[in-house]
Amino acid sequence: MSITAKATPGKQLLTPTDHTLIMIDFQSQMAFATHSIDAVNLRNHASLVAQAAASFKVPTILTTVAEKSFSGPMFSEVTTPFPGQALLDRTSMNSWEDAAVIAKVSEIGRSRIVLAGLWTSVCIVGPALSALDQGFEVYVIADACGDVSTEAHDRAVDRMVQAGARPMTSLQYLLELQRDWARAETYDITTGIAKTNGGAYGLGVIYAKTMFGAHEG
Repeated sequence: MSITAKATPGKQLLTPTDHTLIMIDFQSQMAFATHSIDAVNLRNHASLVAQAAASFKVPTILTTVAEKSFSGPMFSEVTTPFPGQALLDRTSMNSWEDAAVIAKVSEIGRSRIVLAGLWTSVCIVGPALSALDQGFEVYVIADACGDVSTEAHDRAVDRMVQAGARPMTSLQYLLELQRDWARAETYDITTGIAKTNGGAYGLGVIYAKTMFGAHEG
């Protein structure tokens, strides 16, 4: 039996208009005990995700836990791309049990949820499993999450994947939103974020453009 290929994207690929991003508890106190990823990489990946979402106008919820009384301020790398946006502070470890967060999710009204934050085994597993249970599709940006140990992070990702969540990385998130270098309106934004936060890939972009005037399109 033959099958005909079509030049169309797969339905599981994310677009800027089909999901809500929730960035959870990127706060000092939570980061102090995070050991599955070092703080420099964690902040860089969180920055990449926040810049990507803001640049592509993805509806984004920023939520903290006990900001004033215990966990401290959210990373400036996360808040700066969203100037003036209110942070939704909670007492619940599971954001999906917070009325203000759920009201915002419902107001946005998108059936796909993308999660990033601290800690993977608590504050990401909670909303991931809860959203899946209510029929949402869930994506987890695994390298923009962290936990008290590599074991805790890995088992949390395993648990979410077993329940139906789809793992991805921060750079993958950015490039999936762009997905075609012919999209000139976001080309400079995408390569600019990659240059700053894209690690070795970003260095490659800088090198190619500087030395050869290269252009992906």
